[in-house]
Amino acid sequence: MSEKLKAVIVDDEEPARLLLREYLAAHPEVQIVAECANGFEAVKAATDLKPDLMFLDIQMPKLSGFEVLELLDPDPVVVFVTAYDEYALKAFEVHAADYLLKPFGQDRFDETLNRVKDRLKKGNVTRLEPLVRDILAERKWLDRILIKDGSRVHILPVDKIDYAEAQDDYVSFRSGGKDYLKAQSMNDLENALDLSRFVRIHRRYILNIERVARIELYAKDSRIVILHDGKQLPVSRAGYQRLKALFGGEV
Repeated sequence: MSEKLKAVIVDDEEPARLLLREYLAAHPEVQIVAECANGFEAVKAATDLKPDLMFLDIQMPKLSGFEVLELLDPDPVVVFVTAYDEYALKAFEVHAADYLLKPFGQDRFDETLNRVKDRLKKGNVTRLEPLVRDILAERKWLDRILIKDGSRVHILPVDKIDYAEAQDDYVSFRSGGKDYLKAQSMNDLENALDLSRFVRIHRRYILNIERVARIELYAKDSRIVILHDGKQLPVSRAGYQRLKALFGGEV
């Protein structure tokens, strides 16, 4: 804590960024290294500058604050700046996450910042993965996949994904003739997708059923699915039963 803390401010509204800058002026031990007007800028700033602290708005266009969190590595300490709903505030409290509820004044800001600095000094930093999982679990299912590539972010609408393939600790998404790699488990992905549109056909593959051209017998009790682009994927016995259930038994 002898060196200045590097902070990034992320909010799509300029007055909100100016207010945070004004409040931080009372804390010379904190240096603002970037101000970001959207989530893409936030991911780039975090990747390039490795800040200690991020003041992060949640409700932003293009990328929400929670989606930004999913893409941060390593994670800075995050103070959520939000006018969010009651459920999210309760989740913040359950997971000991620091937040500022808009509108807030200098006193509330100072209280939060001092608590954050104390946690940093003691090395008692809140891990945000459980919080993000709880918040995102409120969604019915994913409608897009976010993939970080250096300081760039790719957004894949799920209806544009042909299939997903497990590759060790990563998942490779095939979309538009290209492959995109993301650190994620197949089980987490399967649980987040609409299972009326996506099916686990094999321990290594999750398939968009709209891409299915036909299913063929490959060997005794062994089948393959052939996609409209000619790609062939293996189908396990359990996967075949799932396909039959989705197609009404006619496969």
